[in-house]
Amino acid sequence: MELLVFGLVVVYTGGVWKFWNGFNRTNFQRTLPNRLRLALLWPALFATNKSYRQNFRKALKG
Repeated sequence: MELLVFGLVVVYTGGVWKFWNGFNRTNFQRTLPNRLRLALLWPALFATNKSYRQNFRKALKG
């Protein structure tokens, strides 16, 4: 159980980190609150919003 939780934390943190670093490649408005909100909410937005998924993929391309 602890390993599953650890894995989820690693995936979540990795997604935040990758999105944060690639944010400039997205179409989102470049403000700090927007960047922070979109980075922290990435799992929910990725699951529910097609436009966000496209931008998230742009952010991950390095």
